[in-house]
Amino acid sequence: MLIAILASIFVFICVFYLANAFYPSVEKQTIFLHKKKIDKMSPKLDQMFLDIAPEKLVFLDIAAPVLGAILGYMLVEKPIGAIIGGALGLAFPVVFIKILEKKRRKKFAAQLVDAIMILCSSLRVGMSLQQAFEVLVEEIAPPMSQEFNLVLRQMRMGFSLEAALSDLKKRMKIEDLEMVITSLMIAKETGGDITETLTKVVNTISERNKLLGKVKALTIQGKLQGGIMSVIPIFFAFFIYQSDKHYFDVFFQDSFGKGLMIYAAVSEVIGAYLIMKLSKVDV
Repeated sequence: MLIAILASIFVFICVFYLANAFYPSVEKQTIFLHKKKIDKMSPKLDQMFLDIAPEKLVFLDIAAPVLGAILGYMLVEKPIGAIIGGALGLAFPVVFIKILEKKRRKKFAAQLVDAIMILCSSLRVGMSLQQAFEVLVEEIAPPMSQEFNLVLRQMRMGFSLEAALSDLKKRMKIEDLEMVITSLMIAKETGGDITETLTKVVNTISERNKLLGKVKALTIQGKLQGGIMSVIPIFFAFFIYQSDKHYFDVFFQDSFGKGLMIYAAVSEVIGAYLIMKLSKVDV
């Protein structure tokens, strides 16, 4: 198997370099596609304050599909495994960045109540809103401190408070944050008590989080059942294939068997989607 994998890598490298040597347009197109993909990933990484060199992103974009193809071939021992693994590796960088974004937003949302309490405490002792932001940056951990530090830098560069907070709202895209910023701007424009307004917002967010926790506890059973029912057929097919590798030949060789496989796959996806959709409750 190792010899086959090494031979596959060697053939891939040879084909790649021969294509670049005899067909310069292939090299230009490859560079263009990589540049386009990196240009999409770089701003998102900058927003998360992750400083990764473009050369490393290009290497990851090239290495991920190659490693995915190797792992896929090692698991299935067929060319189809390499194709599926390579496709998954090709999508890996984008999916990984989305996971990092989601994790960052979740952490930011968890810090929001504490951040508002710090702002309220600072405002009660007579500080201005900008000074309260400075205290917040010093007292709280990233990503909250990073985002509000960027807000402060924008204000020092001449941005209005509304513009800086609007940029923060666009970057994070969190419903609770939008409510905080909207309430803050209304209180500032109307001359209301900002501390009292933020305190009411904290109470609203806390009650909403409690309700979300109850809904999540009530719907977790349905989601868990849906996940288990979706995974069982895949594991069952895998174990059958390991015991008898020719057991599923009829499904791939006969046209009726192919139709059944397609029907089973489509039904599996639709069923999993419907279970997860019905188990989701918007509050």
